Parts: sequence; structure tokens; C-alpha cells
Amino acid sequence: MKGQRIGYVRVSSFEQNPDRQLEHVQVDRVFTDKASGKDTQRPQLEALLGFVREGDTVVVHSMDRLARNLDDLRRLVQSLTRRGVRIEFAKECLAFTGENSPMANLMLSVMGAFAEFERALIRERQREGIALAKQRGAYRGRKKALAPERVTELRTRVADGKPKATVARDLGISRETLYQYLKTE
Repeated sequence: MKGQRIGYVRVSSFEQNPDRQLEHVQVDRVFTDKASGKDTQRPQLEALLGFVREGDTVVVHSMDRLARNLDDLRRLVQSLTRRGVRIEFAKECLAFTGENSPMANLMLSVMGAFAEFERALIRERQREGIALAKQRGAYRGRKKALAPERVTELRTRVADGKPKATVARDLGISRETLYQYLKTE
């Protein structure tokens, strides 16, 4: 019995275009997440894992789209292949079926380690760039979630005894952000 070919696409932000990842790959269905690779709780990945059946093939653009961490990559690939699901990585031209060959294990480990290493280098360069921008006075940090008048409203409502969770929800911010505003006077 020939199963379905199911694509998995992940982009890090809503501005990125997910269409290019499996542009020339024939698939029956695609699951798309718009989330960071470091997050292991991704709704569409969970949906894909619940959807695939024995005989199906999961197609991913590249290993770093599935996981940024070697342990998570191994866990996901092993979880799928144990269930009789084949997994293909288009960019690396690699496929895993669970046959547990030494070469397949080596390729998964080496390529996964490179993806993890690449992510670490990106984060290091990002931190260095932010530090240099701060030295030049060019780094302003993240844009404030609330305008000053909304911060005043927040403090007034909390002082009046309104539940903090309600105030945060009404203002469209997290409770953690609310507490940060309350800390700074």
C-alpha cells in the first residue's frame, strides 16, 4: 500500500514566505507552522504527527526546518520511522526509513549537528551585533507594548483593585509585561 506524501513547512515569522520551501515537491497535503525552530510545541507539527500513518512519507525542505537541536531531530525522525513513516529532507537529499543502518545514523547525526551549529553561530553573531549597536547608541531595543497613556491606565486600574490578568487581557499584553510596567515607575 502506497501512502500519502505529506509536507511540513516552518517559517520563523509571519513575514516570511513559506511557499518556496516545497515549491517543486509533489505532496498530497502540507502542514505549515509559523514559529521558531527552537519551540518544540508547534501546533502544525503536532497535527502532522497525529495525521501520518504507516506507509506515508513526510517531506521537509531541510533538517533545520524540522528541528534546530540534534536531540529533537533524532527524536522526531526515530518517532516517525518507528511508526513506518519515511522522512525525506529535500535540501540535503536524504531519506530515513528506520532501517537503522550505520550510514543513515551517521548522516542524521552529522547533518543535524551542522544545523545546530549553524543556529548557534547565528545567535552569537546576533548578540555581537546588538552589543556593537548598543555601543554606538543605535540599539533601541524592542518597541514598547503600550503607549504612555495606556501605562497610566494600567497602573490606575491595578491600583483600583482590578485583577491583573483582566487588565493584561484588556490591554492585549501578557501578565509578565504588565508586571514589568508595574516595576518601572
